[in-house]
Amino acid sequence: MENHEHHNHEEMDHSKMDHSKKKHKKEDHSKMNHGGGDHSGHNPGHGQMGHDHHKMMVKDFRKRFWVSLIITIPILFFSPMIQEFFGYDYLLPGNPYVLFILSSFVYFWGAWPFLKGFYKEIKAKGPGMMTLISMAISVAYFYSTATVFGLKGEDFFWELSTLIVIMLLGHWLEMKSVLGASKALQLLVSMLPSEAHKVVGDKIEDVSLENLVKDDIILIKPGEKVPADGIITEGTSYLNESMLTGESKPVKKELDDKVIGGSINGNSTLKVKVQHTGKDSYLNKVIKMVDEAQRTKSKMQNLSDRAAKWLTYIALVIGFGTLAVWLALGFPFVYALERMVTVMVIACPHALGLAIPLVVAISTAVSAQNGLLIRNRTAFEESRKISALLFDKTGTLTKGDFGVTRIESVTDKYSTEEILRLSSALEQSSEHPIAVGIIKKVKEDNITIPKPENFNAITGKGVEADVEGKQIKVVSPGYLRDEKIAIPKDAYSDAAETVVFVLIDGKLAGYIALSDEIRPESASAIQTFKKNNIKVYMATGDNEKTAKAVSDKLGLDGYYAEVLPHQKVEIVKELQAKGEFVAMTGDGVNDAPALAQANVGVAVGSGSDIAAETADIILVNSNPKDIANLILFGKATYNKMIQNLIWATGYNVVAIPLAAGVLYSTGFVLGPAVAAVFMSLSTIIVAINAQLLKRKIGKK
Repeated sequence: MENHEHHNHEEMDHSKMDHSKKKHKKEDHSKMNHGGGDHSGHNPGHGQMGHDHHKMMVKDFRKRFWVSLIITIPILFFSPMIQEFFGYDYLLPGNPYVLFILSSFVYFWGAWPFLKGFYKEIKAKGPGMMTLISMAISVAYFYSTATVFGLKGEDFFWELSTLIVIMLLGHWLEMKSVLGASKALQLLVSMLPSEAHKVVGDKIEDVSLENLVKDDIILIKPGEKVPADGIITEGTSYLNESMLTGESKPVKKELDDKVIGGSINGNSTLKVKVQHTGKDSYLNKVIKMVDEAQRTKSKMQNLSDRAAKWLTYIALVIGFGTLAVWLALGFPFVYALERMVTVMVIACPHALGLAIPLVVAISTAVSAQNGLLIRNRTAFEESRKISALLFDKTGTLTKGDFGVTRIESVTDKYSTEEILRLSSALEQSSEHPIAVGIIKKVKEDNITIPKPENFNAITGKGVEADVEGKQIKVVSPGYLRDEKIAIPKDAYSDAAETVVFVLIDGKLAGYIALSDEIRPESASAIQTFKKNNIKVYMATGDNEKTAKAVSDKLGLDGYYAEVLPHQKVEIVKELQAKGEFVAMTGDGVNDAPALAQANVGVAVGSGSDIAAETADIILVNSNPKDIANLILFGKATYNKMIQNLIWATGYNVVAIPLAAGVLYSTGFVLGPAVAAVFMSLSTIIVAINAQLLKRKIGKK
């Protein structure tokens, strides 16, 4: 990222072309992984439509639960088995038919979502949870109906209705949990105000956001939300961006600084030139990215899907096997049937269906609120494996805020002021930190910047242009070496300085030294990495002395100096060849090949420009502590997934044999209603465990 490679506009455009190729590849892959199936509530797409659909499902399950519960009360009261158990006798005229009518309503109306899901699963040739639930309640219903109309045996309408009520309760609570996870996105959507104060000449007009276009000037009053992304043209204020970036402290913004739509203005009025609105805005890009991340299935999720499918087949085999065994042992058909029903109820992989998707929904939403934007779910989950971390220095380990410390002339022909003045002509249109540092010094000294002609970027080495009839080059030490130009002995001090050299008409005229302050958070972040056995390396375009000074101060495991952008990918490969699981952090433009090569690519310092298409994860801020938080949160997320998978499947391992009746000889028999209670409890525990993930994100 150093060595003025940002001046190279052709190279940047080429990088972006590479991005687009990689982007299509990644997006196609993620689309292939999007989950389908009827039980979409377990793997929700959290766009506005998905959100509204989910709210409707929550309402539907809630209504079916309460109505079915009310009807189940008389079914329980008038059931002969319940009366016998509690020792009372109160039968209605035509009691079996009353129970049949009430139970039929609960079966056909209350259990309709399960029956519908069963049909869709069979049609898709993918039997799953709905198949199990439907088979269990259908066997119970049709057997009990047969007893009403002449078959010898006892009905268990009460068990059927309580089972359906408990299943509805479990689904309702689960839907509420998933919906709660998606609310973080809706908070983001609601952050934009509905109107903006548009400046038209001397007047201020209130217009709706839809009518804002690029380059409009808008007024933002104290305490108001920023309606669109833009650049400050007038005023200075502190903006609260905590809901967007997780940064709790208000950020000072002044002339030419970018502001993000949805952030809250402090105590001063600002005028802002609109850059992005609608779907192009930062906020909408975040929402889209989080939505896609939540929809995309990871390796863990595919594992849970496979486990659920196999559990379904196992349950069906054990269910019918249980029926056959109990009949072979000479037990009544009704008893053997009850054992089979219980096995099918308790084996239902409902908790398994929720185990991973709910963690996905929560982790991506919570991450977005803390400035971590996940593009690749699998890479995020695998961040726990990171053993080596390669940092790009400028703006990550350091503040990226260069200040000129020395200007030296090596010829009597040009003064230091003249060297600064001529070089500033080449730097005025660049956003590279070094260029910004030079222009800042020029403004401080009230120097008039001359106009450049025939501007050209020297690939990865600097820039050149004609200024006032002279050919000016501002270049890196690598350029001097290539051109066999001697570097002055006193060019480098022991300080962590970056030095650029100024050539006038092909001859070295002088150099400008700039220093970039190390971030105060860098040291503690590196301590966190080391505690987690992660080696930390730095790749920089700076000279050996500067690189060593930064590396020694922070206690890094190693550094690579005078590195060009295309060489970073070789460093990543070299570390991988040593068996390291490598995370690369870069700016997402010139570092594209290295980000793509790394096991986990992290784009940092992207601010409101989140077009780092080759990165797996994007950090809104450049703070290295965010990367530590990311890795720790990735570990916590993976652990929650494993915990939920163990709970969901382990529960079945214990419960299915009990349901089949292995402890019959001890007098313990697990009934269908109790089985349903435990199954729903399993679902609720998985949901609560997933919600606890919110506490695991690192506090800033």
